[in-house]
Amino acid sequence: MTAELEIGQAAPDFTRPASDGNDFTLSALRGQGVVLFFYSKNNTAGCTKEAVEFRDLYEEFKALNKVIVGISRDTPSSHQKFIVKHDLPFLLVSDEDRSVSALYQVLKEKTMYGKKTIGVERSTFVIDSDGSLSHIFRKVKAAGHAQQVLRTLQGQA
Repeated sequence: MTAELEIGQAAPDFTRPASDGNDFTLSALRGQGVVLFFYSKNNTAGCTKEAVEFRDLYEEFKALNKVIVGISRDTPSSHQKFIVKHDLPFLLVSDEDRSVSALYQVLKEKTMYGKKTIGVERSTFVIDSDGSLSHIFRKVKAAGHAQQVLRTLQGQA
């Protein structure tokens, strides 16, 4: 088992397909801060709520020089439809092979209808302009989470 990610360490870098049809590489955003939020699935109630809340606060994150990036196991084409449907102004990254979810340790055992499965634990990682982790939010509740992250970044948490 890999050691738990900690604040101050370098954010694990990755390259994966994104909703804009290009490959997204995290380290390409050095010099800017990143809010990387992991969610389970496009168009589910909680995940849609979370994405829409980040959309509604997008300009405030942008004013703090933070780029918002969502990541789930959905395909790039599914991400594109989700973006269009909800007018999302940020990229969504596809993690179909779960490699990034594994890097960020967001894959957790869940029980659904009495059956154990491995799923994504809703989590958000804030990455500073130098590429280091500055905040880690795990076991996130969708409602109000984007506001919580914003307040933390504004020093109001």
